[in-house]
Amino acid sequence: MSAFRRATSFALLAAPFLLAGCSLLPSTRKLPVPKAPAIVQTVEPEQLVAQLNQRWNALETLNAKVTIQATQFKSDRSLETIEPTFPAVILLRKPEMLRVYGRVPVLGTPMFDMASDGKRFTIYIPSRRQALTGSNALEKKSSNPLENLRPGFFFDAMVVKGLASDDFYSVTSDSETIEDPSKKHLLLKPEYILSIHHQKPASHEETTSREVVFDRTTLLPYEQDVYSNDGQVETQVLYTGYRNFNGVQYPSTITIKRPMEGTQLVLTVLSVNENQTLKDDQFVVTYPADTTVKNLD
Repeated sequence: MSAFRRATSFALLAAPFLLAGCSLLPSTRKLPVPKAPAIVQTVEPEQLVAQLNQRWNALETLNAKVTIQATQFKSDRSLETIEPTFPAVILLRKPEMLRVYGRVPVLGTPMFDMASDGKRFTIYIPSRRQALTGSNALEKKSSNPLENLRPGFFFDAMVVKGLASDDFYSVTSDSETIEDPSKKHLLLKPEYILSIHHQKPASHEETTSREVVFDRTTLLPYEQDVYSNDGQVETQVLYTGYRNFNGVQYPSTITIKRPMEGTQLVLTVLSVNENQTLKDDQFVVTYPADTTVKNLD
């Protein structure tokens, strides 16, 4: 077949595609290239774990002033209710002591007061003249999702615990592409993912209890996922805007998501003090004698 006839045949075959608006010739376009950070740190897995353990072992107490904005989602995510932001104080003392008390916005009067010794908790709500008490372990689910919340998730979100002696772990490296909202270009965010596992009794199977994601530019955690015993994500925590609080690097915003209850808490951290003396009576909730007490066990 002559070159002319080959060209004519090609044109006839191509005609329907060209008439339909399709081109048989390749097209090219420039894609945005994520900008890599100037410094990316590299450490061995055992060094990453040692650093996390060192930070955890050095912490005995924490006293933080925050503001909290709570959001409640419907189960199908079709509706959300955003509550007004309110001020709160959070106290922690190892191993598992916790106190959280919130104030009514503007007025400053008590909104709620919650304390836990790691095994049992009490929360007092003055506006209802009601106190809820129960075990930290959820043994019987309520039809009210908020009554299924237990204070342990607050403790686990405010601090990233070190590894226990019977924990297994693995570390993988990855990178995430994010958008810089101020400059409107893409950034490459290298990360280390620390997966913490437990071995099931009398089994070769391991279950993931936590995943902690570290930013490799700072080696500070910016995400933590806590799993239930059946492998579901119970709590997702995002740590952003690290600042120097009294010589300690601590996130200025902590976002806590509880997918099973459809709740989200955004904590804006105003101040942080570590290793102050916190006494036993600072972890006790008191309420009037005529308060209605509901046991959630």
